[in-house]
Amino acid sequence: MRHVRAWLFVPTPLARIALLRILVYAFVPLDVLVLHTSGFYHGWADPVWYKPMIAGQLLHLPPASVLLVELLKWGCVATALLALTGRFPRLAGWACAICWIWYQYIAFAYGKVDHDRGDFVFALVLLPTAGMAHLKDGRRSEAAGFALRGIQIVAIFTYFLSSWAKLRFGHGFEWLDSATVARAVIRRGTPVGELFLQIPWSLHVMQYVMFFAELTSPVIFFVPERMRRLLVGAWYLFHLSVLLTIDIAFWPHLVMMLAFLPLEEYRDRFVGFVGRRFGRAPDVVDEPVMVPDRSP
Repeated sequence: MRHVRAWLFVPTPLARIALLRILVYAFVPLDVLVLHTSGFYHGWADPVWYKPMIAGQLLHLPPASVLLVELLKWGCVATALLALTGRFPRLAGWACAICWIWYQYIAFAYGKVDHDRGDFVFALVLLPTAGMAHLKDGRRSEAAGFALRGIQIVAIFTYFLSSWAKLRFGHGFEWLDSATVARAVIRRGTPVGELFLQIPWSLHVMQYVMFFAELTSPVIFFVPERMRRLLVGAWYLFHLSVLLTIDIAFWPHLVMMLAFLPLEEYRDRFVGFVGRRFGRAPDVVDEPVMVPDRSP
């Protein structure tokens, strides 16, 4: 258990949490206002179409109304912008989580459930547990490490459970020789995807590669840091190929995968490059100092 705890609560620079928060909370208004606005028009839907999911049944959530949807929509925007400032990280963070999760729930309770948003829920819930964090804070915190580790686990097991779902609902390994990818390209393919239709075996190979990549995705936790970064890059290339072939992008999940990267190192390199390019000295980040354990 000592080793497990050390792995879950690995001391992590608070600056990394601060940077990830900016990216996560900046995504929330973009998602609500541009990318996934279906919860908005469900405010005018007839309540007869409302089918509460398990969370709605347990919490007795009411059907959507125009007033409720508007409150949640702009509540997402307001709380995310407040969380972006770094002030009241727990209060603003959990308020944003409640608004966004409820807003997504409204969309899903009237029809199609987008599974790419399930893991983003954990990012919104876990980030506030790290407490106060600043962009130039070089101190290390176990609470920050726990938040990042939780986001990493959920992100990777989204892949792994996807492979398990293929086996469970796709008649076992017969799914590998099915025409699932080809059917997806036919339904909503792009010009790039249609090129692959002219080479049927390529889509078959793609299906095998996708399945075994998902099945073995947890290996990312057991490889050296350099290899881990390369694997994250490979997953981004995978999502780019999906976008180019069938025009589907798992935007919330792509944000979560950033939890694997040393964002503060990339920030410092970029600042250093800009400083050298324009003749300005980069800011110096404080030396790392251990923060007392305040893990949740």
